[in-house]
Amino acid sequence: MSLVTLLPFIVLIGAMFLMTRSAKKKQNAAAQMRNDMQPGSGVRTIGGMYATVKEVNEDTVLLDAGPGVDLLFAKNAIGAVLSDDEYNRLVHGIEHDLKDDEAVVPDDASSLTETDEPADDSDDKPIDLGKKDAADEPVEESADAEPKKADQADLKKSDGESDAK
Repeated sequence: MSLVTLLPFIVLIGAMFLMTRSAKKKQNAAAQMRNDMQPGSGVRTIGGMYATVKEVNEDTVLLDAGPGVDLLFAKNAIGAVLSDDEYNRLVHGIEHDLKDDEAVVPDDASSLTETDEPADDSDDKPIDLGKKDAADEPVEESADAEPKKADQADLKKSDGESDAK
């Protein structure tokens, strides 16, 4: 057999070796993390529950999920051991790492439109768009008023009513 026909098999075996090696490293790191757990540490389970470690045994962990709520989990069910700052930030909403020298970004855009100069009162005039209200139009009493009344009478007649009452 030539080297060209064996090359795809060699590449495939090498890729499988690298993948299993990286997976084994991740498993060892997770096992080391679970073995380093101590009472008082904040943890997140694989189900997404946050709790504090109360007691660590060989295969199990006793977690304090709240006042009077103790839960027994397998060590393999611990997804991550959190630092104190991260646990307090996630569970209690306490921020310790805020730096005073960083710029604070506002939640809304109101601070972007504020100016130090006072606004001119001359800008408060209403703008005339050429639109007039019916109350603003003068009422003219002319001969045009009579045909309107007659038109209304014709409309009533067209409904099928007769002139006779």
